[in-house]
Amino acid sequence: MTKNIICFGEVLFDVFPTHKKIGGAPLNVALRLASLGINAQIISRVGNDEIGRELFAFIKKNGVDTDTIQIDENLSTGEVIVQLNEKGSASYTINYPVAWDKIICIPEDEIRVKKADALVFGSLVCRDGVSQNSLLEIINYTKYAVFDVNLRAPFYTKEILVNLMMQSDFIKFNDDELYEVSAFLNSPYHSLEQNILFIAEKTNTKHICVTKGSHGAVLYYNEKMYYNSGYKIDVIDTVGSGDSFLAGLLSKLLYDENPQEAIDFACALGAIVAKNEGANPTISSKEIDDFMNP
Repeated sequence: MTKNIICFGEVLFDVFPTHKKIGGAPLNVALRLASLGINAQIISRVGNDEIGRELFAFIKKNGVDTDTIQIDENLSTGEVIVQLNEKGSASYTINYPVAWDKIICIPEDEIRVKKADALVFGSLVCRDGVSQNSLLEIINYTKYAVFDVNLRAPFYTKEILVNLMMQSDFIKFNDDELYEVSAFLNSPYHSLEQNILFIAEKTNTKHICVTKGSHGAVLYYNEKMYYNSGYKIDVIDTVGSGDSFLAGLLSKLLYDENPQEAIDFACALGAIVAKNEGANPTISSKEIDDFMNP
């Protein structure tokens, strides 16, 4: 039976020096999930403007349910200014306030979340009280809460991160985020694995994944560690690679597939995105197979 996953949070345009691309971490996850054959929805909000209509049409065309996207009559659709360094790593300037800062919790969405197999959300959407309160309300209805930690200074606080972690069944960090969060929880440990176990115990979370850029990822799943050491590629840009990684991981784990196969698949998918431009390149299952088994 096909799984149904709802993502909650920002939908926007990433504006690069020479062009713009559709993005937003929860949307990137939803788009990749849909491409992997999962029923994906995104609860978000766009402005009643030209780029909002463009975003809406793109999401629909790519197989993600748009019934849960709200229209804001006052605020514009979100945009993020992206700068890339010589290695293709991105830094972001995130406009505020925009439509996705004012996502409202509605009864229909609560019913949808109740029926879904998982709810995926990040920390960035909590920068505004309206969207934050809606998320904290809607988490109560999910069977499986997936927290994609997304630390974008100055848009987070220790309190909200701890609150979201305590309510999550699965937490995904990158390695920098893991160490930052471990530090403000007063972890005495230095190694990645020790800090994963420390956070798992502190937050009562059985499933934690940490990505390590080009060096792959570590997955802690039902008291076991699983590793992938990464794939060697020529990076074009890293925008959205972590989002596709998460989508790939969930697309396997939610069907109870082997966690080692899940992390291998997820790392391959993230690497393929990083060797393409933008967050949402079209990737076929044959391309993933060929990449993993040259």
